[in-house]
Amino acid sequence: MRKLPAVEDARAIMTQGMEWGVWKWLVEKKRVRAIADQARAALDDQEMKVKLAWSDDLKLAYNTLVEENGNAKRTRAKSKDKPKANGTTADPKVLSAVKAIKEADDDAYNAHEDAEDLFAEAEKKMSTSLAREAAGKALVAYDTHEAAIRKAEALTRSK
Repeated sequence: MRKLPAVEDARAIMTQGMEWGVWKWLVEKKRVRAIADQARAALDDQEMKVKLAWSDDLKLAYNTLVEENGNAKRTRAKSKDKPKANGTTADPKVLSAVKAIKEADDDAYNAHEDAEDLFAEAEKKMSTSLAREAAGKALVAYDTHEAAIRKAEALTRSK
């Protein structure tokens, strides 16, 4: 996966933000939010491009796993529930591979949401220490999302 400029910008600001005091956070929070949103959008776009390149059987197997979780959107379930048996005749290797991708995607989603929640709490409490912690969680979320995209790319190449 190539480096995405929006993500690199967000990494830089989050890394700096881990050292900021209360006044700097107050002044920069809108800019940080905008940069973080751009980074997440860039990662989501890259993920979508990779998955659009998948073969039909990979797409079908992945979508089946997503639907088994209750709906087409990711859930915040932190537990690794095993998917229910389904009526598809997908190759067990394909199902296993897309299950690993789905779990990586869920981990990335949860990491982003954890950072978002902590940023919201930091803003509510006007807590610099929570904002710093949230910046660290955002960095982890970028790493986790990029790792999930790399797994999806690897699956594309292996097919």
